[in-house]
Amino acid sequence: MSKPTSLIIPAVKKHTATLIFAHGLGDSGAGWVSLAENWRRRQKFEEVKFIFPNAPSIPITVNMGMQMPGWYDITEFNDLQAGQDEKGILKSRDYFHALIASEIEAGIPSNRIVLGGFSQGGAMSIFSGLTAPTKLGGIFGLSCYLLLHSKLKEFIPSDNPNKETPIFMGHGDRDPLVKPEWGQMTAKFLGKTGWKVDLKMYKGLEHSALPEEIDDVEKYLNERIPPVGEKPAL
Repeated sequence: MSKPTSLIIPAVKKHTATLIFAHGLGDSGAGWVSLAENWRRRQKFEEVKFIFPNAPSIPITVNMGMQMPGWYDITEFNDLQAGQDEKGILKSRDYFHALIASEIEAGIPSNRIVLGGFSQGGAMSIFSGLTAPTKLGGIFGLSCYLLLHSKLKEFIPSDNPNKETPIFMGHGDRDPLVKPEWGQMTAKFLGKTGWKVDLKMYKGLEHSALPEEIDDVEKYLNERIPPVGEKPAL
């Protein structure tokens, strides 16, 4: 099995924050680099380092066991909560936690690190963010759902550092793959459990993203990791 690698877009100005964005099943980090490129062209998030991890190539049951980039196995599309690959999910969680720890070791405060993603990557981002041992700046997931919800409490650190971390979710109301109700149920479950979740549904959107949704992600990031600016010399 291949090991995960990452595509990195360094900060343009002094590095004060990091966004880790995880792709979906069968995709790669390069598939989402346009996010950073778009913001770079518009001089947005110039203090932010972008990390686009590549999932390892693993056998995927719904793909007749053939190998493809994935953060965990999926046994069926009709019910993504059925027969969840706990071992694979926890292995990927550990990988995302290691990415976060590496940024902290490099001098970035944990509350200036945001974890997000799309589909499988969004599901991993929410799960890894909620179970992170340090407080994050933000957690978001697009077209995704909550993993291992029935056992979630087992994986939350005792001090629950991200209890107050706002979570953004975006979902198309015509998503045929990750059904809209799964996103709604995730937001409702997390809300009842005490997390602050902002779920936005996008009319006519299937299993993909659209400019309006990316604009909402941009607004969320502006709130969570605003520029620090250069400190004046003493």
